[in-house]
Amino acid sequence: MTGRVLIIAGSDSGGGAGIQADLKTVTCLGGFAMTAITALTAQNTQAVTGIHDVPPDFIAEQIRVVLSDLGADCIKTGMLSQPAAIHAICDVLDEMGLDIPLVVDPVMVAKGGASLLAKEALEALKTHLIPRAFVLTPNVPEAEKICDLSIKTIEDMQKAAQKLFEYGPKAVLMKGGHFDEAGDLVRDYLFEADGSMHKFEGPRIKTRHTHGTGCTTASAIAVSIAQGLTIEKAVERARSYVLEAIKTAPGYGQGHGPLNHAHTIKG
Repeated sequence: MTGRVLIIAGSDSGGGAGIQADLKTVTCLGGFAMTAITALTAQNTQAVTGIHDVPPDFIAEQIRVVLSDLGADCIKTGMLSQPAAIHAICDVLDEMGLDIPLVVDPVMVAKGGASLLAKEALEALKTHLIPRAFVLTPNVPEAEKICDLSIKTIEDMQKAAQKLFEYGPKAVLMKGGHFDEAGDLVRDYLFEADGSMHKFEGPRIKTRHTHGTGCTTASAIAVSIAQGLTIEKAVERARSYVLEAIKTAPGYGQGHGPLNHAHTIKG
């Protein structure tokens, strides 16, 4: 087991996304996962029926005690519903003065459509957390909200990436699952601050069992970085892992069902 990943995110009682998906992903890819839980949600494959935010001081304390003892090779953030949570994370990281790669998944909306980010938290995300990102992993709707742009073409994606770079991340993975949903291919684009761009594409699987794909992708990237892979190789590995997890999804639930995170485990 190699690669320590501290996951700072919300819990999903249905087990398909959030902390639960993150823990499964990091473990199944051979890493060691630790957590700082930012919120509890009551949800299943059909809806989010409640959100209980963890006090910011306690979020900071979880981070502080984990990093001071176990350390981390990468940190991944997910659901951060309130600006106070974002400020608490940034404050404790500044306090500890650790230079650890950070993967920021700007979670905004649950698969079923429920908002997971308060409007006032968006500005805190842009001004405090995104500038620290080693890799930022928005899908197209998230990138549109952050940049206040409409994204309809690859040229729009490039413009959005350039606007995102103004906030300071080292790399941006623009996930194309919501883009050209009628097409047979899913295309993701990795933009790096040095101006390089890498295109990744794979088959679009027609299924409703895609709950947690964003969380899973970001965590797969985080554990891969923790294990020493380059950003490009980390994205490549994450995409392969998620594709197989969708293909072999167990079919649970009546709504947007979970993935098969354990497909790497034989027997």
